[in-house]
Amino acid sequence: MRAIIQHRYGGFERLEYREDVAEPRPRRGEVAIAVAAASVNPADRFRVSGVPRLGRLAFGWFRPRVPGLGMDVAGTVVSLGPGVTRFAVGDEVYGETLGSFAEVVCAREDRVAARPRGLTMPEAAALPLAGMTALQAMRAGRARAGAHVLILGASGGVGHLAIQIARALDAEVTAVCSERNVGLVRSLGAHHAIDYTRDDFTAHSTRYDAILDLVGTTPIGRCVAHLSERGVYLASVGRTGWILRAALRSLVSRRVKVLAAISCASDLDALRELVDAGAVRPVIDRRFALEGVPDALRYSATERTRGKSVIEITAPRRARASLGSPIESEADPRAARR
Repeated sequence: MRAIIQHRYGGFERLEYREDVAEPRPRRGEVAIAVAAASVNPADRFRVSGVPRLGRLAFGWFRPRVPGLGMDVAGTVVSLGPGVTRFAVGDEVYGETLGSFAEVVCAREDRVAARPRGLTMPEAAALPLAGMTALQAMRAGRARAGAHVLILGASGGVGHLAIQIARALDAEVTAVCSERNVGLVRSLGAHHAIDYTRDDFTAHSTRYDAILDLVGTTPIGRCVAHLSERGVYLASVGRTGWILRAALRSLVSRRVKVLAAISCASDLDALRELVDAGAVRPVIDRRFALEGVPDALRYSATERTRGKSVIEITAPRRARASLGSPIESEADPRAARR
């Protein structure tokens, strides 16, 4: 089968596009999925580089323990491992597993769920990791009717979904983003949009019941100073130094939490219900073919992705050339809510 393989840490040149990779067989409790689409996450870049090194405790210290890259998946179940009871061959599913930049991948049955019928396969692939992070963040921040939620990095993969989930919970949402993304976050339901290039939310007197920090540019102390009496600051920043500082503060303050999303089928089911209710829909910025994974990761590294970028594994062969390099963004604010 075709797959993206990585045997050593380093730059994107370490990635190999192969057409002779052995197709995996599901072990006990696993399903094998014919991958229709996967999506790009910042964690994929960290896995390629092996930096921060702390992440190697999970992925392999000297070299990647799992050579396949990719974490989000949407596709069709093609075989079952022993003991699987929740799925049958032919079921369309989405979820999280390592090695999804491939034509077939195996996943634990408790980390996948039925695909939301209201989403295309690429849209479903854009939802798992970012969606579960956003959902668990809104729970930890106790988003509810009357609560005021601030999201730093609101136009990115997690942020654009957090806006929609917070709105579904009747919270008031303030989204912080760049000027070019103000229209997008407003179209997703943000009540207020702050262009960080022109304004600083800490210059105002507003207090927030939850601050979800996805970028790590405003000092934690300044964020905490703008919390309400029972407000909470949630850190989900992909930098070791920032997370360590937040973790140390969390030891002495209940107002600071480090968000570590946990993959589970129940949250995938909850996301599907939100999609079915018309409350949540992922925004796709750019699409790439499997061969274009290095280009997709380079684009991700610019940190200018609006919503998510996806890898279309089963795209027609004639279309792969155009998919393999960056194309015009699809993140049109007018199409964000369909």
